[in-house]
Amino acid sequence: MHTRHTQLLDFVNSENRISVALLSQKLQVSEVTIRKDLDILEKKGLLRREHGFAVMIASDDIAHHLSFNYDTKKRIAQKAAANVKNGETVMIESGSCCALLAEELATKRRDITIITNSAFIAAFIRKSPAARIVLLGGDYQNESQVMVGPMLKKCVQDFFVDKVFIGTDGFTEKHGFTGNNLLRTEAIRAMAESANKIIILTESIKFSQQGVVTQFKAEEIAAIFTDDHIPEEKKQFLQKLNTKIYTVPCE
Repeated sequence: MHTRHTQLLDFVNSENRISVALLSQKLQVSEVTIRKDLDILEKKGLLRREHGFAVMIASDDIAHHLSFNYDTKKRIAQKAAANVKNGETVMIESGSCCALLAEELATKRRDITIITNSAFIAAFIRKSPAARIVLLGGDYQNESQVMVGPMLKKCVQDFFVDKVFIGTDGFTEKHGFTGNNLLRTEAIRAMAESANKIIILTESIKFSQQGVVTQFKAEEIAAIFTDDHIPEEKKQFLQKLNTKIYTVPCE
């Protein structure tokens, strides 16, 4: 993403609603340029436009989370994408880092097949001709734009992949990785049963938080891609379990 676009998103998210004129002043470019930038970002689902204003999208929308700390999340996704080869089939669940991973694979790899329960991801990369998308069926969870429930469990049983990439809402040494939504967590676990390796993509702040539902025990995770602000004691704990930790510079 263009540096100016990242700065623009920061202004919109900090103000909730900001005028084109003020954005033009803050970023020192013309209003015409700002409007073109807003068109691009709105098409990506990262903000909403009103007449003369840019507006932050609803807080329960995945694109809202995607617009925060975009550069760090993009670096995490790029690092993870380096572990996927041309022609590979992978599973990717919903989440902002995961969405950027899907985009990275769809635009930088050849003959990639992405199996996902995320309607957001399917739409996010729909214009990338190099990727084949398999959208798992199930009950549609509107706030996170994912498929969950018994039907998804049946669908995913027909697949097997080497890697599944997931996000997380928290981690503790006692409980492992945790989520905030029971149905989504059950869907993630069902997807993981059809994969050889479970790989987590997350910002380091999640290592200082705890969700309400257990996702996975720490020893079940093959690798973690995060930023270099991960607490050292958590990093050492995971490495003792032979979990590979890959970090990128935090913005």
